[in-house]
Amino acid sequence: MIDKSLRWVDDRLGIAKGGRTFLDKIFPDHWSFMLGEIALYSFVVLMVTGVFLTLYYVPSAHEIVYHGSYIPLRGQKVSEAYSSTVGLSFDVKSGLLMRQAHHWAADIFLGSIAVHMARVFFTGAFRKPREFNWIVGVTMLMLGIINGFLGYSLPDDLVSGTGIRIAFSIVESIPLVGSYLAFFLFGGNYPGNGVIIPRFYVLHVLIVPLVIMGLLGAHLGLLVKQKHTQFKGKGKTENNVVGSPMFPTFMAKTTGFLFMTTAVIFLLGGFAQINPIWQFGQYEPFQISYAVQPDWYMGWLDGAARIMPSWEFVGWGHTIPLEIFLPAIIFPGIIFNIFVFWPFIESHHTKDLAYHNLLDRPRDRPKRTAAGAAMLSLLFMTFSASSTDVMANFFQVPLKDVLWFFRFAVIIVPIVAYVVTYKICNEMRAAEGVGKRKRAQIILRSPAGEYTTVESEPRPGDGHEELDAIPVPTYIDLVPPELATGAGVRRVIR
Repeated sequence: MIDKSLRWVDDRLGIAKGGRTFLDKIFPDHWSFMLGEIALYSFVVLMVTGVFLTLYYVPSAHEIVYHGSYIPLRGQKVSEAYSSTVGLSFDVKSGLLMRQAHHWAADIFLGSIAVHMARVFFTGAFRKPREFNWIVGVTMLMLGIINGFLGYSLPDDLVSGTGIRIAFSIVESIPLVGSYLAFFLFGGNYPGNGVIIPRFYVLHVLIVPLVIMGLLGAHLGLLVKQKHTQFKGKGKTENNVVGSPMFPTFMAKTTGFLFMTTAVIFLLGGFAQINPIWQFGQYEPFQISYAVQPDWYMGWLDGAARIMPSWEFVGWGHTIPLEIFLPAIIFPGIIFNIFVFWPFIESHHTKDLAYHNLLDRPRDRPKRTAAGAAMLSLLFMTFSASSTDVMANFFQVPLKDVLWFFRFAVIIVPIVAYVVTYKICNEMRAAEGVGKRKRAQIILRSPAGEYTTVESEPRPGDGHEELDAIPVPTYIDLVPPELATGAGVRRVIR
């Protein structure tokens, strides 16, 4: 019956040939290729837990009196959005688990995308013919950050409300059209007439996820269509892929990885508290909490805004608040434009227009690796700057001193990171003889206490260069004849 059913479907859709090709696709066995799987599976958890949350969440800013099970909040006026989120945490079975798992899945989703794209960048997997897939990945990262912000803005607690207030200021800072855009988005001057939460809700649960799903489908489709990249090694060329087939090996491995990723997310959701909105309270425009930072993927923007000097431009009847426009609009615009156009920038600089299916070792591309290290250093410095108030309080130093430290650090640290990384890569290449395997040094000591250094032949097996296996000389082959008969000879291999 199953055979007849499948044949009936295949006669009408012709899926057998494509399905066979898909099941026979080879996947490399290197562990780093599983980083993208984490992003995929955390997105699945996001979708499943998100559906659960939508059954109980009320996207409304209308004020009601809270009568739930959380005693400290009883009798207070709160928005329906805040009340439903607190109720979801305390009154719905497994509600808090699903809320926290959803939040952790969002953090892991964006974190795995960032790490996956770092692997793609440092190994050169974005080169021809995969430039478009790189752009798709960057776009998914941007949409993921936007949707993460929309998501943690929905509870209407003090932290998320402050974030929405900052978002209004960011939109309003855009020259010429900013005030009109902010007025349209919020339905009036801040805080608007209560339409912002329903609008964020529609964007968060419907529009942005559908776009991400479409991009994810395009990403996987291109992955199947193009040859999978792989690291250099024995038997690996630009025209083949060495690894495990989709069925049954990779399918069994990736299914197990799905269960592991899901288990870790729900363990975090059950045991690691995140975003306890009942402690923050209902949002009030005149209140703000100390030591509160956004989720990690928004921290670099928050830090950039904190350390920006209070500059503004006044001219031609307009005022541009540079203190928010530069760090929140111009800075991320430059960063993501560099990300999007990097494959073309590098190919133009190196004049490399060839197809690449074999990956680079980061050390073999010192300039690219150094540029990536500088970018990561810049983003880490701005991310660290998002906790300037906490640092000032912890180290008992004036806040302005911490701000000035980071204002210099965001410039100096990336430059230092570039220079140091570039030199390290060149040193590692030089130690290998620029493509040759590093020789082992054997230090011999004679009975009289004299040390002698002997270099062995190149050692095979590092898995990157395709060289014929060279037998490693034995100890007795390397000992000089005059020392071979001595007693007490010791060796040290490094």
